[in-house]
Amino acid sequence: MSTVDKSRDRVKKMFAEIAPRYDLLNHVLSLNIDTLWRSRTVRALELNQTDPVLDVCTGTGDLALAIARKHRGVFPVIGSDFCLPMLQRARSKQTAPGSGDLNVSFIEADTEQLPFPDNKFQAVTVAFGIRNVSETNRGLSEMLRVCKPGGVVAILEFSRPTFPGLSQLYDAYFRWVLPKIGQSLSKNDQSAYNYLPASVREFPSGRAMMDLMESIGLRDVRQTPMTFGVATLYLGTK
Repeated sequence: MSTVDKSRDRVKKMFAEIAPRYDLLNHVLSLNIDTLWRSRTVRALELNQTDPVLDVCTGTGDLALAIARKHRGVFPVIGSDFCLPMLQRARSKQTAPGSGDLNVSFIEADTEQLPFPDNKFQAVTVAFGIRNVSETNRGLSEMLRVCKPGGVVAILEFSRPTFPGLSQLYDAYFRWVLPKIGQSLSKNDQSAYNYLPASVREFPSGRAMMDLMESIGLRDVRQTPMTFGVATLYLGTK
């Protein structure tokens, strides 16, 4: 049974509070490795030249924008999130000088109830967001529903290293160091940076995550651990 409060209103308010410094904190707390993880995710996607791509729980839009930049507007990219302050940060990046026409748009939408028809997107992605969805299975099922047959569902998420020594160091950093740094740089009354390590500890990773993806109907599920398993990219085909 989960001990982490992932209720919709709580998560939405928490991310609204940390939105102004969300990107800075991500880069500082991950030593900027999160940028590399997203780049590897974009390279792993085999995308065609016409069908749209959806990035759910897009937050401040980094993965959606990375996909759009790589393909320079040859197909639409949509980023969706239920937290408006996060989307506002994403839209500011979209219109930043030098961005050009990326053919990307950001909409307010709940991953558990996506406002799109079945079989619409060639790929549906999420980076560090699916574990924040209140009903994980429902969110994954929605991602699958709107993906085209033969398309890919891609999930980039924190995982737990298994190397002796590293796993203990990682756990200590997540439990004690990260919450203090995060809370000092981004004050919030929802304890966002205590929530992060707790949510990672409870969320399935490795084989358990692959089993979850297969249970909703994805096939050819595979995983690529990154940075000694600190993060993992999971890919599945509809």
